[in-house]
Amino acid sequence: MFEFLDRTDAGRRLGQRLAGLRGQDVVVLGLPRGGVPVAFEVARALDAPLDVVVVRKLGVPFQPEVALGAIGEGGARVLDTRTIALAGVTEEDLRTVETKERKLLEQRLARYRQGRNRAEVHGRTVIVVDDGIATGSTARVACQVARQLGAARVILAVPVAPARTVASFKDADEVVCLVSPRDFRAVGYYYHDFSPTEDEEVVRLLDAAARALHRVRQKGALAEGAEEEVEIYDGRLRLSGTMYRPAGCEGIVIFAHGSGSSRHSPRNRFVASVLHGAGLGTLLLDLLTPAEEVNRANVFDIALLAQRLGSATRWLEGQQDGWHGRIGYFGASTGAGAALRAAAEPHANIAAVVSRGGRPDLAGDRLAAVRAPTLLIVGGADTQVLALNRQAMALMRAPTRLEIVPGATHLFEEPGTLARAATLAAGWFSRYLLPSRQGEPAEELLQ
Repeated sequence: MFEFLDRTDAGRRLGQRLAGLRGQDVVVLGLPRGGVPVAFEVARALDAPLDVVVVRKLGVPFQPEVALGAIGEGGARVLDTRTIALAGVTEEDLRTVETKERKLLEQRLARYRQGRNRAEVHGRTVIVVDDGIATGSTARVACQVARQLGAARVILAVPVAPARTVASFKDADEVVCLVSPRDFRAVGYYYHDFSPTEDEEVVRLLDAAARALHRVRQKGALAEGAEEEVEIYDGRLRLSGTMYRPAGCEGIVIFAHGSGSSRHSPRNRFVASVLHGAGLGTLLLDLLTPAEEVNRANVFDIALLAQRLGSATRWLEGQQDGWHGRIGYFGASTGAGAALRAAAEPHANIAAVVSRGGRPDLAGDRLAAVRAPTLLIVGGADTQVLALNRQAMALMRAPTRLEIVPGATHLFEEPGTLARAATLAAGWFSRYLLPSRQGEPAEELLQ
């Protein structure tokens, strides 16, 4: 039985556990790569700055897999004097190994920070976050590095770790762990989705966290809202959704997909997190019930999906207590056809539509009635769907743009391709849903 849906889910739950630290002088440090998506959610929950803590192992020269210590930025170094003595490592050996590893450490930091300064930790509470630990060796070094950089208090926070590791961990002032099984297996065993985190996602999350914190400080108030599960009734049928509305929200994007479990899709959740970083709200929606999804024909029933999307839109409009923001649709696969068909309805007030690897052609003759500016994002290697998108684009009268992501296949599984698609979507929605950004050039919004 999985404990966590994915790293985002684990981070949100960890953030809830650490909520008592909100308002204190806290810095969150994520261990790249997998620890950063978890740390992002923790930082967001605590309204705290997010940074990475990169450590490099110093291996014995003639047996590199044996660690004689580790290094971190700012000149931080942790040495295992006993191993050094037993292995007969000289000062010259140590300098040679450290010079090599420090160069690699600096290269990785430059890749992640891209010109940003390191978060100041001196005199502050530092929360070191990873997606889970087994032996805890890397986490121990990360905590020691934080201490050497001047942290007043160090907390290790992880979703899962063996009970014996938690009990024996002495390098942090406190260990916060959500699940600590005695019969621990591997960290990935406790996640439904434990797919690799790419460098591009680490950079994007650091950027998004910096923007969110800037908005908090500019407004003097919380810039991000809380996620909540919602139920939408379409006649006697109950649809499930996940709603996120930031404070001062100007635009909300409804996600449409043909599957009945799309609100739990790691890809949709990833795209939603990028939109959150741009200041947009989201409603991730299951247009089919689990029972309906079993019948594959329902996934291609565009009229049914569009009708339910319209019901969800009216529900959203009625739930916002006088809110006068704008609504957009993000459609994937057959959901793109449903989004365009719903947007074509005479009374639909949809500000923008984005299709990611979608089937806009399934909207058929309703394409010409769509008024909302539409962005079609297709993988360069998804040749069949690319052809269908070009055909659909020729039938549309609304402002329409086709963006091809080189090397991407239908599911955008290739490194960096989903991040590129999400960035394009955020730029498009920012342009058309956020009045405060109306004057910005489209090229800037799509960076």
